[in-house]
Amino acid sequence: MKSQEIRTKFLEFFKEKSHKIVPSAPMVIKDDPTLMFTNAGMNQFKEFFLGNSVPKHSMVTDSQKCLRVSGKHNDLEEVGKDTYHHTMFEMLGNWSFGDPARPSVGYFKEEAISWAWAFLTEVCKIDKDSLYVTVFEGSNDADKLEQDSEALELWSKIVDKDRILFGDKKDNFWEMGDQGPCGPCSEIHVDIRPAEEKAKIPGASLVNQDHPLVVEIWNLVFIQYN
Repeated sequence: MKSQEIRTKFLEFFKEKSHKIVPSAPMVIKDDPTLMFTNAGMNQFKEFFLGNSVPKHSMVTDSQKCLRVSGKHNDLEEVGKDTYHHTMFEMLGNWSFGDPARPSVGYFKEEAISWAWAFLTEVCKIDKDSLYVTVFEGSNDADKLEQDSEALELWSKIVDKDRILFGDKKDNFWEMGDQGPCGPCSEIHVDIRPAEEKAKIPGASLVNQDHPLVVEIWNLVFIQYN
């Protein structure tokens, strides 16, 4: 499946689920002095997350052009060393901002998890036995963050428990910056190694270990703290 087909299928999938397709924002940011280039899909929605602006649509989907060459997300030095870092890339995203005036509008973990799984296994036809998921294990530092038991329970209804792995704050907790919106995240990884390699080494042991053929393909971010 080519990238153009993946992009189209992704946007149409979420359009059918009442998301508004919005265009990619410019890679050179004009109204945010904290960033020179767009480095993530959430950049153009930053003011919504901070509560400084009200979105026109409570649920949107997009394919954002990103450039990571400096700052927190600097991928430039990794380009050419592995199979999955690029100078420029597109980040597919589906977003639910909610609506304070209409609490029933929008969605959170249950739909986000089930839709991501459906898109990968039903639309993209990825073998379920090649996929692993991760959930936030909690932290024992000053923040004393709880394990994401809700995501764990939801994933347990979809995949076998031996395909659910736990991750720490480095891999499974998203933060906008030192302050501001943040929350646990749940990743989906695919193991595309040959069958003989899978028989020798379980894919679970290679998740988040920089293996070129066991890679993250989706990051579900659940912003529930500030």
